[in-house]
Amino acid sequence: MRRALVATVVPGLVLLLGLLIFVGGTSTNYKARLATTPDFYTIAAVSIALVGLVWVGFICLTYLKHRSPSASGTARFVGAASVLVMCGAVATPLALSGKYVVDGRGIFAATGEKSATTPKVTVKNPWAGRERVNVLLLGGDGAIHRPGVRTDSVLLASISTKTGKTILFSLPRNLQNVPFQAGTKLAAEYPNGFTDGVPNNAEYFLNAVYRNIPAKYPADFLGETDNLGADAVKLAVSGALGVPVDYYVMVNLAGFSKLVDAIGGITVNINEPIPIGGNTDAHILPDSYLQPGPNQRLDGFNALWYTRGRFGSTDYKRMERQRCAINAIVAEAKPLTLLQNFSEIAKTIKNIYRTDIPTKLLPAFAELAVKMKGKEIKSVGFERTADFDPNAPDFDYVHATVQKALNPTKKPATTSTTVKKPKKATNTKDDCAYVPVDSTATTP
Repeated sequence: MRRALVATVVPGLVLLLGLLIFVGGTSTNYKARLATTPDFYTIAAVSIALVGLVWVGFICLTYLKHRSPSASGTARFVGAASVLVMCGAVATPLALSGKYVVDGRGIFAATGEKSATTPKVTVKNPWAGRERVNVLLLGGDGAIHRPGVRTDSVLLASISTKTGKTILFSLPRNLQNVPFQAGTKLAAEYPNGFTDGVPNNAEYFLNAVYRNIPAKYPADFLGETDNLGADAVKLAVSGALGVPVDYYVMVNLAGFSKLVDAIGGITVNINEPIPIGGNTDAHILPDSYLQPGPNQRLDGFNALWYTRGRFGSTDYKRMERQRCAINAIVAEAKPLTLLQNFSEIAKTIKNIYRTDIPTKLLPAFAELAVKMKGKEIKSVGFERTADFDPNAPDFDYVHATVQKALNPTKKPATTSTTVKKPKKATNTKDDCAYVPVDSTATTP
């Protein structure tokens, strides 16, 4: 039994030492690349299974070879039971590790969609020499593969490929007359922007593009694609902001709640009561409110309403909170947190998102995420102001504002149509600080 115990403990210590050397001796970028390479999970799963079989076999053979032939029946029973416990002590953590690996492999199921609007790049040159990569973040109001989904959350993350510094541009869901990217088929179809000429027609708001373009045109209208709606929204956001949109990631809003739970919650500042439920148009009161306070820890359910609640409020305040939620998730994504909740995160993610980011580029995006960590996130929200009206938007003003945010030191070109001073990008951390509204305001 002592020899069997040695056969149990020593290989475990060797494996643990090897793991510590690997974790401590390899760069964060290398580990990030491994974590986003599908083949790594396949190799790891096979390796874990082989190690488990060899290790358990080694324990059993060591015991069988060295047990005393003259031992009593009781001693043999105790010995065999002890060996089974040792085998279980080895097999259990390995089985758990194998489960983590299998769950992790499932993350890649939603990546690599065919797209007619992604840039032509290679693994060696993932950004095609460009200084920024622009990823469209969409929040859908239904199951991600269900026809008829509306994209009620539309944000573009423009990320510096050199530094990881990020700027979030958010557009209101009710934006009208959105121009599609110049030179595309949709731009030719809608020379006056996405409109039927009838003002305030909700079927031609920005959030209706994802649903209504595929309903009107064949699936290959823009080229070979698995998601015409996403391609159409990318071209619409590109036309609205005046910058190319490279990729998209769409998250089911109900699934967002599960994701927040999977990472253990998020921390945000709440400056005024935020409604849970309710419908302003139908005069249905909220069920309750998220109460104001600094550093509020929210679970998935409450985080969802933090990003969605708007009873008695506006879409624009909701847009601001959505940017704050993204900032909170980035802050929460610490290596230890991700490791502790890896299995749950993996199971959750694969069921709630779609993307046309190629699987082969995930390691490059992982390295970019490492660069982003710790960098400030700036934001520009196109809410209703004296300079901007979503019902009659001045897209020259929008383009000038975007360029000012991306190139703050460059003097914007002025034209006869761009007379308004471009809006400045702000620090999302400052935007999301605890600055409570008038304390005399009461919650209904």
